[in-house]
Amino acid sequence: MSEAKKIIAVVGATGSQGGGLARAILADADGPFALRALTRDADSPAARRLADAGAEVVAADLDDEASVRAAFDGAYGAFVVTNFWAPRPAEDVRRRTAAQMEKEQAGNAARAARAAGLRHVIWSTLEDTRGVLRTGDDQMPLLEGDYTVPHFDAKAEADRLFTAEGVPTTFLRTTFFYEAFLRGMGPVRGDDGTLAITLPMADAPIAGIASDDIGRTALGVFRHPELVGETVSIAGGHHTGGELAELFTAALGEKVAYRPASFDEYRASGAFAADEVANMFAYYVQAADTFVGDRDLAAVRALNPALQSLPEWLAQHAAETVQ
Repeated sequence: MSEAKKIIAVVGATGSQGGGLARAILADADGPFALRALTRDADSPAARRLADAGAEVVAADLDDEASVRAAFDGAYGAFVVTNFWAPRPAEDVRRRTAAQMEKEQAGNAARAARAAGLRHVIWSTLEDTRGVLRTGDDQMPLLEGDYTVPHFDAKAEADRLFTAEGVPTTFLRTTFFYEAFLRGMGPVRGDDGTLAITLPMADAPIAGIASDDIGRTALGVFRHPELVGETVSIAGGHHTGGELAELFTAALGEKVAYRPASFDEYRASGAFAADEVANMFAYYVQAADTFVGDRDLAAVRALNPALQSLPEWLAQHAAETVQ
């Protein structure tokens, strides 16, 4: 008799990170894990597609600890991710900040994981930027209270919630998504017809990754229970602004220039969440050595042999990035 598969409960299974893991588990039909897809709306088209592909689909909401506890019951492990940018009703926006929401949801997940006796949890997290951005003479402005990059800092603060509950956790530190190039950060065609990428990253390298590779790498982490208690920092590539422009040029067959912006210029640009994104890039620049250095591509590829480089990702998506 074959051994029963271990159930992995995937929070946000219809989203970008959780969706990548959901697809990876389903694609690994002969692997040791079975997918339990957690989603707020089990009747959504995306949830139905997962069910049709063989997933167990369960309704659960990170704001409802009891629903998460029930969804974790009987599982071996769970992948937990919160969405700082999720649309929220006006009443919820008035009641709490997005950072507070993330920490409350992480706390609910941590307590549910402890109560369910999960053996391996992966928490999708990021660094705390304040030790870099609030020291020295060139300090970045505070946002949402005492944060510099709230969607980084709140996740970093939430790390301790899993530790405090005694949950066997791997802390999976993600990074800049290649998909950001599809959402306003890709090449822009100017009035003179030329293309340029304008980002506030000076000549520092940035670590990037395809969102699907977060899920595929998480599956690799689940295969290595010795990574419980460890921090695993991931990326698919490291590139300076000039290198990004060269890669876009090659993928598009048309010259793309790199135009570095200052942090203040980006703040004044009117771009989505410009203040927070400017601070994020300030962190990428000021912490480049450690942020990039912690993301060892060979180590990530050992967990995820299908890890996509940016040129590989651009081969599929370059045309969609041009504005």
